[in-house]
Amino acid sequence: MDERHGVSAPEGQQGRQAEQRQRGGQPERGEHGEQHAKERRDPAAERDADGDGRAETGEERADRRWQELLQEIRVAQTGVQILLGFLLTVVFTPLFHDLEQTDKTIYLVTVVLGSLATGALIGPVSVHRIVSGRQVKPEAVVWASRLTFAGILLLLATLTSALFLVLRVATHDPYVPWLVSGVLLWYLLCWFALPLWVRTHYASGT
Repeated sequence: MDERHGVSAPEGQQGRQAEQRQRGGQPERGEHGEQHAKERRDPAAERDADGDGRAETGEERADRRWQELLQEIRVAQTGVQILLGFLLTVVFTPLFHDLEQTDKTIYLVTVVLGSLATGALIGPVSVHRIVSGRQVKPEAVVWASRLTFAGILLLLATLTSALFLVLRVATHDPYVPWLVSGVLLWYLLCWFALPLWVRTHYASGT
């Protein structure tokens, strides 16, 4: 009992705690509880490892990237499969045997490039199937992305070589290399230069 104030000790302690809360403070136990709560919230707050505004875990980010990669692969696969299917039929046409040896060599190089591009673009599907359920999806996404980029480069070479062959056979014009170079430059602009420019000027944090 506090004789001067006429209140018991427990009541005085409760009064001091209430006064401390009114001033913005909390009892010691409350401060520790808040600190532990913050520690529990920190992992969730730091899930945005890429800084893109998405609160994702590593597995969630890998799932999203894999779905995005599949959409990209479908676009590239369609083009390369149609082109390769067309190229494989050329050798069975009567006109093929009348081609010059140089044109036949260009054709063979084009077919090989198309086959390599097809393998690289189908590779991510095989990677996913083999490593599925092994808890390595983030790593699988990285390697699938590398295969896809290699497939795009091989597809670029295939298209350029096929265009060069077709124009040589169709026109025999000495300006064919210059025309093919112009088309190649357009491919490079659309596929690489423009995306890199957008990445440089509009990426978050720049």
